[in-house]
Amino acid sequence: MTDPVTDINIEAKRLAERLARPELLTLSPYQSARRLGGRGDIWINANESPFNNAGLDRLNRYPECQPPELLQAYSRYSGVKPGQIVAGRGADEAIELLVRTFCVPGADSIACFGPTYGMYAISAKTFNVAVKALALTDAYDLPEDFATQVSGAKLVFVCNPNNPTGTVIDKARIEDIIRALPSALVVVDEAYIEFCPEYSVADLLDSYPNLVVLRTLSKAFALAGARCGFMLANEAIVELVMRVIAPYPVPLPVAELAIATLSQAGIARMGQQVAELKRQGARLTAALEAYGAKVLPANGNYVLAQFASLAELTAIGAKLQGAGVVARSYQDPRLAQAIRFSFSDADDTDVLVTLLGDR
Repeated sequence: MTDPVTDINIEAKRLAERLARPELLTLSPYQSARRLGGRGDIWINANESPFNNAGLDRLNRYPECQPPELLQAYSRYSGVKPGQIVAGRGADEAIELLVRTFCVPGADSIACFGPTYGMYAISAKTFNVAVKALALTDAYDLPEDFATQVSGAKLVFVCNPNNPTGTVIDKARIEDIIRALPSALVVVDEAYIEFCPEYSVADLLDSYPNLVVLRTLSKAFALAGARCGFMLANEAIVELVMRVIAPYPVPLPVAELAIATLSQAGIARMGQQVAELKRQGARLTAALEAYGAKVLPANGNYVLAQFASLAELTAIGAKLQGAGVVARSYQDPRLAQAIRFSFSDADDTDVLVTLLGDR
């Protein structure tokens, strides 16, 4: 009897090697001092200073490329095996690493469905990789003929919940996408998944060799300034990505902050803060609707409000600016009359509710 997990691993290795840039298959990754490792009391293999002037233990030494304690902490939180996790400088670095690993400049393409997060396209374009910028439906779902539209793309990005609309695609629908595109990597960006965890597909990694999931500590875990994110994928994909990753992508203070944040107490605090953000988001949504805006359902820590006309948009924009409130507007034609409002604490929400009620 065959082992399903072993079969998936073999299939994933074949897929990863088939999709990878050919030159990477024979590339020996840079062996930094920490990846080479070693045992001893006197470390003189990395041209480091022996003087620690910062007060944080070992800050004069290079950090681990992939800090084992951090991978273990995120494994416990996510339910994904440590060998299926790559830690880096936010999910943005993971996007870039995937493009660099699997897309041949001037020859390959990625696909994404907009309006959506802009870094998928920007990361591809900066490496001379073509972008199939496709459209979500009027209901912000994938079109029925998505498989035909993305044909030939090596990476297909799906942001779920989607930024900036806040809409979600059902988990079963995401699984349909993964099944329909066996020759591409389906990259599901779950940056905001803590606000709707039931939509996560991270538990499908052992079932599909072409699935990649992106995560971050920037949003629900409140570590945007630390820059720490994760790529979750089959070990074969991880192995190839690790050939091109920077020698030290996770600074020591960031790793220590992240490990503490992923403790039992840190995860509990995150849950409480997510609940509070949702409460304030409901207040903000009600105020926007009372103002006359059409508000899309919120599944992240933000809401997209669409106004009836450009004149209305200009009026609310001036009102916000006059009160010192900085929100987000977009150039995308479908969002020309929309503003995205991030959820904040009760004091900030009080200001917004009062402002929107003063017409």
